[in-house]
Amino acid sequence: MLFAMSDKASASSPPSARTTAAAPASVNQAAPVPDMPSCVDSDTHAMRLAMAWAHQALWLSNPNPRVGCVLTAANGSVIASGFTQAAGGAHAEAMALRQATERGLSTVGATAFVTLEPCSHVGRTPPCCDALIESGIKRVVIGALDPNPQVAGQGLARMRNAGIEVSHGLLANESRWLNVGFFSRMLRERPWVRLKMAASSDGITALPNGNSQWITSEQARADGLAFRARSCAVLTGAGTVLADNPRLNVRGLSLQRHPHLVVVDSRLQTPRDAQLMNPTQPGRDVWLYHSGTAALEVQEGLREAGAHLRAMGNAAGKVDLPALFADLAQREVNEVHVEAGSALNGSLLREGLIDEVVLYIAPTLLGQGLGLSSFGPLTELVQGIDMDFAAPSLIGPDVRLQALVRGADSFFNTPLYTHT
Repeated sequence: MLFAMSDKASASSPPSARTTAAAPASVNQAAPVPDMPSCVDSDTHAMRLAMAWAHQALWLSNPNPRVGCVLTAANGSVIASGFTQAAGGAHAEAMALRQATERGLSTVGATAFVTLEPCSHVGRTPPCCDALIESGIKRVVIGALDPNPQVAGQGLARMRNAGIEVSHGLLANESRWLNVGFFSRMLRERPWVRLKMAASSDGITALPNGNSQWITSEQARADGLAFRARSCAVLTGAGTVLADNPRLNVRGLSLQRHPHLVVVDSRLQTPRDAQLMNPTQPGRDVWLYHSGTAALEVQEGLREAGAHLRAMGNAAGKVDLPALFADLAQREVNEVHVEAGSALNGSLLREGLIDEVVLYIAPTLLGQGLGLSSFGPLTELVQGIDMDFAAPSLIGPDVRLQALVRGADSFFNTPLYTHT
């Protein structure tokens, strides 16, 4: 089931044609800080509050999953809440326990509602399950199970062995889709890849002379920036760099960490003085993936300009795209946001590397021009790439369509482990 979350339509959570449901808040944009009631009336109510806090980590926690936690007393009163901080910072459970301490409230006998299984290993932070055990928590309600093999049920077992009552599965799909990139990296060993495009109502992305600024509205462009912000990396091609000299950064949003920039550049044609080669945003690196055929002095010049070079050529002298995404997964990239030209778009679609499509359509007809993607030619309609649409959303004067490439969510059926 794709993005099955709540009763309201979600702008960024496309349900499949097989099952239609949606999210309580946009999975694209960080939700407003939730109003915390003094009391909850059900487990579902408490977990929805925890999910609302998890949305606060949307632009913050990468490469860690977005997790929220709410602590309640036996009478249903809310003790504390928290969400995962930037990598290396406290996890949601630790934040909630810290808040309870600051408020002078006891957690002995309390219930913890956590949107993702508490970690049980020592990584950048201590194990969260140990913190819950030491706090005197009596019951833990978990949304989704953690696909990370370092967790894999160990947290559940450790808490149960300590006498804590543990259950899982409440709003699990919502938690999984909020963390679709993390689940993809853990289960498929590659990121979730989202292709963003913009076109006129007759499918034109640029005029024959290449002019494309701007087909869609300022509101649509701002919405697209929010998709960039939630990603770990933004990917484009050398053709786009040469034609548009884009920055491909995130503007107008307050971020502690910014997505890396990936350029598919077989022959290393990216100019040393390209705007994207001068990142001024914290945490942002520029990675140029090439075929390994460029002259050594060209490679050295780009390194001196600050780029990180990755040679991954295939037999055709192009960049090996599946290997590129596998390499990004090794670099803890969960979600990739693609903004490229029709040729690279077509290559990614043809090789089955696109999971989700976000398309902005302007109320304008342009006649002749460049199309959305270039692959084929096909000889039969059944050779096309099938997708499942979500309900369209109006973004200013434009329409935003979202679709899941059919079968892209099949990895969610992978058994995580047998622990129940």
